Amino acid sequence: MIPLSVLDLVPVREGGTLAEAYSATVSLAQAAERLGYKRFWIAEHHAMEGIAGGATSVVIGHVGAATHTIRLGAGGIMLPNHNPFVIAEQFGTLDALFPGRIDLGLGRAPGAGPELQRALRKDLHRAAEMFPTDVAELRALLTGEPELPIRATPGYGSQVEMWMLGSSLFGAQLAAKLGMPYAFASHFAPDHLDAALALYRERFEPSQWLDKPYAMAAMTVFTAETDAEAELIASSQQQSFVRLRTGNPGKLPPPVKGYIDTLPPQAQAILANIGQASAIGSPDTVRASIGRFIERTQADEIVVSGATFDPATRVRSLELTMEALA
Repeated sequence: MIPLSVLDLVPVREGGTLAEAYSATVSLAQAAERLGYKRFWIAEHHAMEGIAGGATSVVIGHVGAATHTIRLGAGGIMLPNHNPFVIAEQFGTLDALFPGRIDLGLGRAPGAGPELQRALRKDLHRAAEMFPTDVAELRALLTGEPELPIRATPGYGSQVEMWMLGSSLFGAQLAAKLGMPYAFASHFAPDHLDAALALYRERFEPSQWLDKPYAMAAMTVFTAETDAEAELIASSQQQSFVRLRTGNPGKLPPPVKGYIDTLPPQAQAILANIGQASAIGSPDTVRASIGRFIERTQADEIVVSGATFDPATRVRSLELTMEALA
């Protein structure tokens, strides 16, 4: 079985609080560690009341203090929102606190409108154009290759594992050029998955950090005792995704039985599109779906995503998923 990892958005559910969301994330990470998942990644999002991972490095530190062996990281940090020196300090600190356990996934899309640009005091579109240069600078700050006039302390000499994230061909090309492991966000943007993985593998240039391509692909996974139960618990995230894509984001809603059948064709098409990289059902159904996905992508690792209204249900989903694939 190839390694399985977990991606968490730190969801805030309707009627819930930020404190409850952080507590649920810790419990989920502890379960993932106990079950043998390889990594637990937090995603950076801003100004979204239903997602509590904006201060990503702080949340990683909180999870790190409650776990012992599982790798922790950002899936990812949107580098145009930041400057490389500050990120080097943050993740160098995390590496010192949790040595040998820290991953740093980097994304280019700022995902921000004018209001967030003003709040961050950044020209995010220009910052996105500087992304390749900033990635190289950040790696140099962490590794000393090449040596820069200034050292990030903490940061310099740390053992942070850097990843390139992407949902298009751009990230695949950059990951290949820099000899970095590559993770594709197929759980919400599957259209370019096959082309991106092929491009990454074809153009990969070995580096001192990675001698051959290593590709991770993301899936939305909900596993329950029956197909019907899995479809029910999946409906909370499906509602959130449809609301986001139709300009009405909010907190994670409770599940709705038969939700997809209530949707107009356009919304059903949105969910069908992301369904290319999903596994929803009983252990047998999920085993077959993930197996087909691995055969299609030849991924070296799968990272599973999927928020449930009841946090205990997601823990159970992780348990059943691991049992199904063991």
